[in-house]
Amino acid sequence: MLWTVALGLWGLSRQDSVWRDEAATWQVAQRSTTEIWHMLGNIDVVHGCYYLLMHALFEWFGPGTTTLRLPSVLAMAVAAGCVAVIGRRLAGPWAGPAGGMALGLLPAVQFHLQEGRPYALVAAGAALSTLLLVTLLQGDGRTPHWVAYAVIVVLCGLLNWLSLLILPAHLATLVRSRAPRPVLGRWAVAAGCATACVLPLILFSRTQSSQVSWIPPLTWHMLIAPAVLLAIGGSCALLDRPREGRLSVAAVALPLLAVPQLGLVAVSLVRPMFLDRYVLFSLLGLALLIGTAVAAAARAVRTRYPAAAGAVLPLTLAVAMAALLPQSLAKRSPSSRVDDVLAVSAEVRRLKRAGDAVVFVPSFRRDTRAVSPDAFSGLRDIALERSPEESGTLGGVEKKPDRIRAALLARCRVLLVTDAPRAARPPATERDRTKSSVLRKHFRAVADAQVRGRRVTVYERCPAG
Repeated sequence: MLWTVALGLWGLSRQDSVWRDEAATWQVAQRSTTEIWHMLGNIDVVHGCYYLLMHALFEWFGPGTTTLRLPSVLAMAVAAGCVAVIGRRLAGPWAGPAGGMALGLLPAVQFHLQEGRPYALVAAGAALSTLLLVTLLQGDGRTPHWVAYAVIVVLCGLLNWLSLLILPAHLATLVRSRAPRPVLGRWAVAAGCATACVLPLILFSRTQSSQVSWIPPLTWHMLIAPAVLLAIGGSCALLDRPREGRLSVAAVALPLLAVPQLGLVAVSLVRPMFLDRYVLFSLLGLALLIGTAVAAAARAVRTRYPAAAGAVLPLTLAVAMAALLPQSLAKRSPSSRVDDVLAVSAEVRRLKRAGDAVVFVPSFRRDTRAVSPDAFSGLRDIALERSPEESGTLGGVEKKPDRIRAALLARCRVLLVTDAPRAARPPATERDRTKSSVLRKHFRAVADAQVRGRRVTVYERCPAG
C-alpha cells in the first residue's frame, strides 16, 4: 500500500494541469447538492455518487488537484493491499507483495492512479469484494461477510454499473473451484440483491445514452490490448502450482482478468462502449498472476541458490521500474491527456481586455470558465442563455443560432476558446457552426495562443465589416 501511495504522490499535480474529464468532476463538485441532483436528471447520472463524494471532499478540504486526485491514490493503495493479501493466502509469501506492488506499476493503473474520476475507487471495491469471496471460499467467512460482499458490489455498481461484470467473474471462480452448493446459493442471493439495487441506475442511465455516443464501434485493432493482457495472464497462470484441495490463484485471477474484458467486448457488439477504464478493475487479476509468476521464479531460484531467493522480488521490481520509467514519466506529464483546462486560463488572462466577449466551441469548452472563473472576469459570454448550474448541464444552454449571430455582430472584439487543431473536431451543432462562420467571415484573428490541447484566439471586426 505504501508503495502504491508513493507512486501516486509522485507528480500528483501533473504540473498543475487538469484535463476535460477531471474538469467535469471539478466543476460539478463545486455545485450545491441541489444543483448536482438537478444535473443528474439530465446528464452523468452514472457518476452521481462519485460527484456527491467529491462535493463533500471539496467542501471539507477545498478544491485543488490534491483533493481531486488523492482519493484515487488511496483507493488504488487499498486495491494493492487486497491483491497482496489474496496472493499471500493463495500462493505464498512471495506472491503477495509481488502482486500488490506489480499492480501500481501497470501502465493503465499509473494513468488512473492520478485521475479525478471514479475508476480507481471501483478497483478498490472490486479488490475488497474479491478478498471477501476468497475468505468465504476458504471457509473463514460468515453471514456478515456475505452482507459486506453485497454492499461493496452495490457501491461499486453505483460508481460505475459496468463493475457488475465482476459478478460473472466471481461466478466463474465459484464454478472452477467447485464451491459447495450452500456457498453458491448464498452468492446467488448476494449477487441478486446487489444487481437489484443497481438496476434502477442502469435503467435510468439508458435515457442518457447519448453521453457515450462518441465512443467508436468495436474494431479488430481495439481487441489487441485485451488479447495481449489475456496472453500475459494466461502465461503466468501456467506457473501456478496450487496444493491439492486449495483454492488456486488461477481460479480467482484468470476469471477476474478475462471475464470483464470479454464482457465489455460483448456489450460493445450491441452498443459501442469499449473503453479500457470501464474495466480497469480487471487488472487486479493480471497483478495477481504476475505475483504468482514472480513467486514461481523465487521458488526456482531457491532450489539451487537458497540465499539468492530473497533478491528475486527486488531485482524484478528494479528491472520493471527501469523498463517502465519512460511510460511512468509520460503518464505524469500534462501531454499524457488530451488537453489542460487550467493552462488555457492563463492565456485568457493575458489576452483579454475589459468589455471583450467570449464564446466557446464546442459549448463544453465552457469547462475552462467553470474551473477558472477568475480568468474570465470582465468577459461576457454572449452565446449563453442559461448557465450550466441553472440548466442542470455541464456546458449550459446556448441561444438560438440567429441570436448568437446577432450577438457576435454587435461586438468589436471576441475571444474564442476551443480545442487545439490536433484535438479539434468539426463543429457538430448549428450553434457552433454559426459561431465559426461569423468569426471567419466578419472578423479577423489578431492573436492566437495554443497550449496543451486548448486554443484561445482573439478576433476583431474587419474594417469593412
